[in-house]
Amino acid sequence: MQASIYKTVGIVGTGAMGRGIAQIAAQAGSTVKLMDAQAGAAAKAQVALSSQWDKLVEKGRINTELAKRYKSSVQVADSLADLSVCDLVIEAIVERLDAKKELFAELESIVPVQTVLATNTSSLSVTAIAAGLQHPGRFAGYHFFNPVPLMKVVEVIAGLKTNAGTCEGLGLYAAQMGHTPVQAQDTPGFIVNHAGRGYGTEALRIVSEGITDFATVDRILRDHAGFKLGPFELMDLTSLDVSHPVMESIYHQYYQEDRYRPSVITAQRLAGGLLGKKTGEGFYRYEGGVAQIQAEVPVPEVIEMPPVWVSPRAARRSELLQLLKTLGATIETGPSPSLQALTLVAPLGFDITTVAVVERLDPARTMGIDMLIDDAATRRRVLATNPATRRDMQNAAHALFARDGKAVSVIRDSGGFVTQRVIATIVNIASDLCQQGICSPKDLETAVTLGLGYPLGPLAMGNLFGPTNILEVLFNMQTVYGDQRYRPSPWLRRRGAIGLSLMHEES
Repeated sequence: MQASIYKTVGIVGTGAMGRGIAQIAAQAGSTVKLMDAQAGAAAKAQVALSSQWDKLVEKGRINTELAKRYKSSVQVADSLADLSVCDLVIEAIVERLDAKKELFAELESIVPVQTVLATNTSSLSVTAIAAGLQHPGRFAGYHFFNPVPLMKVVEVIAGLKTNAGTCEGLGLYAAQMGHTPVQAQDTPGFIVNHAGRGYGTEALRIVSEGITDFATVDRILRDHAGFKLGPFELMDLTSLDVSHPVMESIYHQYYQEDRYRPSVITAQRLAGGLLGKKTGEGFYRYEGGVAQIQAEVPVPEVIEMPPVWVSPRAARRSELLQLLKTLGATIETGPSPSLQALTLVAPLGFDITTVAVVERLDPARTMGIDMLIDDAATRRRVLATNPATRRDMQNAAHALFARDGKAVSVIRDSGGFVTQRVIATIVNIASDLCQQGICSPKDLETAVTLGLGYPLGPLAMGNLFGPTNILEVLFNMQTVYGDQRYRPSPWLRRRGAIGLSLMHEES
């Protein structure tokens, strides 16, 4: 095994995060000293780590000799003074600025000047924590994700006075621990929590507007957009007492920037104790740890299917026509629909009502379908009504698009479908991170795919669905809503205007 960059590592705070960091540090060959202000907590963490390595032996992941070596490398520190021999000290205590500043001020009086100090903060300013330190150059953010051994990304954050060598060493050590380091500037949310704003907050807005319910949003974003977990499943898993404060923190640190506006839905549920899976109820109710989700609306039975007319302005019109042909629809090809026809529109960003009015279509017979993503790449189709859509037309559209067995969700009218709104917001926020120089495009993609588990990095999503399409969604949604939260990032506008890949670096 290669010698560890940091021979002796101190961990202050031995909760889930501290234990996880201690585990991978020991596995990287470091001697680890556990320190916790709560009496007996460090000793309990040491026992928990030993138990974890025993489980890995049982599973055949490591051998007994290696487990013995790891166990012997973990020691309990009775006081901060015991950390004076450490080459690196990582803090993983409560997320409070005053507590962290007080801790590091005390540590600075104990450890040698060459000892690197790092905070595992997820939302506080690294620069603010380091303020008042005599040697801020050796201080940096070192943000791991829970569970640490499984979440293979680490954000290395430079404060305003952090030396480049400090971040370089922490990055190399992260790699020794089997993790992927990404470098970030000291801005609210760093990379992952900043880039992640688009997923949950936009989903909350969709529900708050009465477009559809929590379960339908989750189904659409899993089956239509390809996410592993829907946003409400994810918030139930991470717990609202964690996720809602992060929403509020980033929003306020960015001086009430519209893009990051939290939702009253999560604030109310947090106040009511509906935190998620750990409390047995959140957006879903849990029995035996399993979410109780209401069954989907069954496919309507339609005896006589109307003919179908497709707007000439529909996105992916040729693909939509081929799909209708495959499904056995009778397709009208005239310049306007007959009085009996189901009229289909496929806008990007615009609501179905506006499209029907602008194209002079009968809103009672008009339905929308989301064609941002190639139908062959999805496991669900998403349709939208407008306030005037007749029930028989809605039922006909639902039954038609379910003919081949693919799931269908029907939502109410809005500017942009669920997938369009969420993906456009994700890509836009990610583009803004690049615009601000918070991180490189490469580190952004790495951090989001490893830290959030998205099917693609946000810039890769923009590439796949087309910068011009994403821009069209944003511009049209901005028109529909009159809301600055949908204003496109300059970084995205430039690429959309000249057709470059979002990943293209400016010279």
